[in-house]
Amino acid sequence: MNRPELADFLRRGRARLDPADVGLAPGARRRTPGLRREEVASLAGMSVDYYTRLEQSRGPRPSRQMLTALARALRLTDDERDHLFHLAGEEPPRRDRTSAHVRPGLLLMLDRLYDAPALVVTDCGQVLAQNALSRALTGDVLARPPRERNLVRRFFLDGAGRDLFPPEDVPELARQHVANLRAVAASRPDDPEPSALVAELRDGSEEFARLWATHEVAVRRSSTKRFRHPVVGLLELDCEILLSAEHRHHLVLHTARPGTDSYERLQLLRVVGLQDMTPQGAAG
Repeated sequence: MNRPELADFLRRGRARLDPADVGLAPGARRRTPGLRREEVASLAGMSVDYYTRLEQSRGPRPSRQMLTALARALRLTDDERDHLFHLAGEEPPRRDRTSAHVRPGLLLMLDRLYDAPALVVTDCGQVLAQNALSRALTGDVLARPPRERNLVRRFFLDGAGRDLFPPEDVPELARQHVANLRAVAASRPDDPEPSALVAELRDGSEEFARLWATHEVAVRRSSTKRFRHPVVGLLELDCEILLSAEHRHHLVLHTARPGTDSYERLQLLRVVGLQDMTPQGAAG
């Protein structure tokens, strides 16, 4: 681990970002350009003390999970992300596998979608990023342990994964999850990630095993979904999915049609979400 070079790289990465680049308000006048240390720490989900020690060349060796979070917080490109891993003495993630690194342009788009819940997930359902309104709608998925951030695993193995949806919608959502995962697994026969997830779900969920046996295949695209929110009530949202084929990432965007009750409730959610009145169920 090259602590001095790592510290310098982090400081320079922080200095080149403006608050607007990461979806933050400008706030009070800043004495120096760039983000504050506490802002980077918050974006990466670590303590300010831990991040400060890294910038001062006296921190412990970051884990791979922490490096991925730092790369996302600093909006690093793929090459910059790899450099960060090298400075920390770690091998960068292989680029022929699904990456947890979200491209800066996709994160910028996510931050700009302030009036619509949006999140970035892998094709296997692992949540990589959310905007503020997505957290208000479905809870802060990234605050959970990594294994609990997968939407498909949580839907079938954790009862809380279904609480956000009307009970009558659950069977169709289950069918969609399985059909999409079937398509993903078939398209990546040599990748252990989807096959391991399928094996785990077949062992742990009779419902999943039964649906898997039907061999239905359907790539997840546009749809309409209903969410139950404990404060604003039922929201019927159009779900659009934009694909980033290189990294097997999906940008999932939920919108409400103007003039509907759901549109008014989504606007209300923007307000109550700022008051930390969010559920802790599963994202969708």
